[in-house]
Amino acid sequence: MKTNNWIFSLHTTIKTKIPWLLWPVKDVYEKYISISVRAKLSIYFRLIRADKPIGTYLLLWPTLWALWLANNGAPPLYLLVVFTVGTFLMRSAGCVINDFADRDFDGQVKRTKARPLALKQISSREALSVFAVLIALSFFVVLFLNTYAILLSFVAVAIAAIYPFMKRYTYFPQIVLGAAFAWSIPMAFAASSNKIPAEAWLLYIATLMWVLAYDTFYGMVDRKDDIKIGIKSTAILFGESDLSIIAIIQSLFMLGMLLVGSRYDLAWPFYFSWFIALGLIGYQFWIARKRKPEQCFKAFLNNNYVGMILFLGLVVSYAVR
Repeated sequence: MKTNNWIFSLHTTIKTKIPWLLWPVKDVYEKYISISVRAKLSIYFRLIRADKPIGTYLLLWPTLWALWLANNGAPPLYLLVVFTVGTFLMRSAGCVINDFADRDFDGQVKRTKARPLALKQISSREALSVFAVLIALSFFVVLFLNTYAILLSFVAVAIAAIYPFMKRYTYFPQIVLGAAFAWSIPMAFAASSNKIPAEAWLLYIATLMWVLAYDTFYGMVDRKDDIKIGIKSTAILFGESDLSIIAIIQSLFMLGMLLVGSRYDLAWPFYFSWFIALGLIGYQFWIARKRKPEQCFKAFLNNNYVGMILFLGLVVSYAVR
């Protein structure tokens, strides 16, 4: 595992380059701590999905869109740092609370059966402690923003906390996830200008549609297992009409982004990136046309490039003005 290799390399570096750090407890460290810490860190890394950063990327792109639009170009460095670090921390916290909520189900799903809580490599109490630490760190980071953004952060935590439990009660947990993933948009505008214009909510709705679409692809990967254990999702609700409905939702997303570009009078690079993104979405439907789980997962992953290319279009659009 890459995570284990990284931890092992760090451990080796400390021992060979700065051994004086270990001298006070050298015997205890050599006999017990080094191995146990490496094992525990490996579990924590998998718990927060640090080895699978796709969720962080998908959360980061709309955040960057909002920051560039709210600041009419590149935002102040401190905002970029705060929102990037906050994105990682909140996505990590979301993964932990999601696995806590699904700890009795993940073992019955092929894709998730090797998660730490499913394997009982970590206790529920310990997982909640990790969640609390991540939320505390997130709140500390948010304190560098203005009061308006700080108040909005409480909504972000509330949505992130309830999302994992929604799949038991509604077929639309993806909408709740979209609400959570898009919430960085009003926060970015509030932090940048102390107000949330109508264009911000247009971007918010477009992003929510995007998340609903790509997370339905994600749900199609586990659809058979989810039906067996009684978990609900839009992938199950849409049934054989899944690809058609996703196409409609993606169309609403792309239309929303087109309107955003028009409202902000963006230059031609943004519209060029928009057409590339449209091609990528078309590619997603091509590879997922037979609904094979592995191909649906590839379609889900491909949305990282959609978010990235739209962001690059925004950056270049402001650069050529």
